[in-house]
Amino acid sequence: MKTYSGSGSAIIVDVIVAVLLGVIATLFYGIVAGAALFLFSLLVLLAMSIRVISEWNRMPVLRLGRYQGIIGPGFVTIMPIIESTPYVLDLRVISTTFSAEQTLTKDNVPVNVDAILFWQVVDTEKTVLNVQSYFDSMQLAAQTALRDIIGKSNLTDMLAGRDVIGKDIQDLIEERAESWGVKAIQVEIRDVKIPQDLQDAMARVATSEREKDARVILAESESLAADKIIEATQKYHKDPYAMQLRALNMMYEISLNGKNLMVFIPTDSKGFSIPTPIGIMGIQDLQKELQKQRVTNKPGTTEAKPGKKRQPKPV
Repeated sequence: MKTYSGSGSAIIVDVIVAVLLGVIATLFYGIVAGAALFLFSLLVLLAMSIRVISEWNRMPVLRLGRYQGIIGPGFVTIMPIIESTPYVLDLRVISTTFSAEQTLTKDNVPVNVDAILFWQVVDTEKTVLNVQSYFDSMQLAAQTALRDIIGKSNLTDMLAGRDVIGKDIQDLIEERAESWGVKAIQVEIRDVKIPQDLQDAMARVATSEREKDARVILAESESLAADKIIEATQKYHKDPYAMQLRALNMMYEISLNGKNLMVFIPTDSKGFSIPTPIGIMGIQDLQKELQKQRVTNKPGTTEAKPGKKRQPKPV
């Protein structure tokens, strides 16, 4: 990059030119007019010669239309009239928003895409000599690159891989702006808008997928629960007291809210019988046991043999 340190004799030239104009005005119009013209011309020439450039800015210098180099930052003087600085270059990172409306993707879906481009001037000489307006050129280059990438991508890829799409746009912009002395730092996709009917269709597909997964998980859970129930059934079959404890626990859970009415009905089933003061034995079993004890304790009788019925005595 060609740099220009400025003209050290610019201020001297300004003073000399201002003095000559003042002397000429004094000869023709008097000393008052000459002094006024001297001050006015000196201020104008100094304004044309002095440049105070910020740390992040640079200015190109043209001498009679010929490129001399880049000046800045700080206090710099140039020759008035014959040298000029057409514009200022900003070396900071610049963010530019751009968009593509109603652009068809590879699978013929119209989308609206909003993106941000972060870029920076890295070669001021190329920026000055090779592009007319580097800011507007970067804006247009970003828009065309975005449309090109959208036309080569499917909608699914755009929605799932925004970082990949942004990297492709960045590479395409860098390829086009390489001769401009500008570097594309990063491209971020802010938003991808699709038609409302397509959004509804995608939402229905997503809902169907979630419902399918939920039903599969429910079926798997029921299968596991059935296996555990079978295992518990085998344990309860071996030990009726365990089933009795389970029944007590179920009753306790039912009675927690205090609003349910429970009626205890004894049954002859040992496994599912309601607890009674006589234990887990059913009413019929208790009656049989008592009758057996009365027959055994009756005088003059013997215990009946198993399998034979006792004949009642005639009255």
